[in-house]
Amino acid sequence: MANCPRCGSKLHFFSLRENCASCRASMARFVGQNTYADPVPRLSDSDAKLYVTTGFLAINIIVFIAMVFSGDSPLDPSGQTLLRFGGTKGGHSLFFEQWRLLTSTCVHGGILHIAINMWCLWDLGGLAERIFDRWIYFLMYIFCGVAGSMAASWWNPRSITVGASGAIFGIVGALITALYFGKLPIDRHVVQGTLRSVLIFAGFSLFWGVAVSSNVSNAAHIGGLVTGLGLGVILAPGLTWTDGKRQLLGLVVFVIATTFLGGTLLYLRHLVP
Repeated sequence: MANCPRCGSKLHFFSLRENCASCRASMARFVGQNTYADPVPRLSDSDAKLYVTTGFLAINIIVFIAMVFSGDSPLDPSGQTLLRFGGTKGGHSLFFEQWRLLTSTCVHGGILHIAINMWCLWDLGGLAERIFDRWIYFLMYIFCGVAGSMAASWWNPRSITVGASGAIFGIVGALITALYFGKLPIDRHVVQGTLRSVLIFAGFSLFWGVAVSSNVSNAAHIGGLVTGLGLGVILAPGLTWTDGKRQLLGLVVFVIATTFLGGTLLYLRHLVP
């Protein structure tokens, strides 16, 4: 944790630029009225509540606890249990019971699976919730999760797919583009370090899915990641816009994204063998 070079007080990890909020406000009074503005106030608010991330965590944990209390193994639940609690039925879910493309993101195949995903969600989702408007972050998570489930159901139409990793990879993609293109008022060294960590996480997870574990769905990871990158690169320039313009951009983006996601679902249905 760094110190403010002007007054020596401790800076929060997400502090804007190099000075603390008090010093920046004081400096702004000498430069001119309205010179200092904090376009993303949650970045510098150490007490900001992560309501959306906490909500997603709670839903995933509650579903897993319900699975365990249903009598199945917490280490390796059966396919029947995964389906009963909302897992996809592979390619079948592209044609019927499409709601499973969403509910499957709340179901996990064991305690290790959910532990890793929830740790990543808290760490990466917490950062995303500070950068994006909460409703945009919420919809982004949903869209990326569904896109990941669609990709996994198409790529491996005979397998059950569960897990929040598609949605989490979508958040990774959105963070990459936000940190790279968003022109956020964060010290560049913090941006570079965070961006490096996010890229390492994405690369290692994809490598693990290809070379180590056959139970990891890289199709879901890639589907979520590509969706997050696409949404993020469009939303990133507007992160420091005024509230009205930023909200309008988000609305337009998700109306278009809904149309695109529906069209992609129809297209994939023609490709399933």
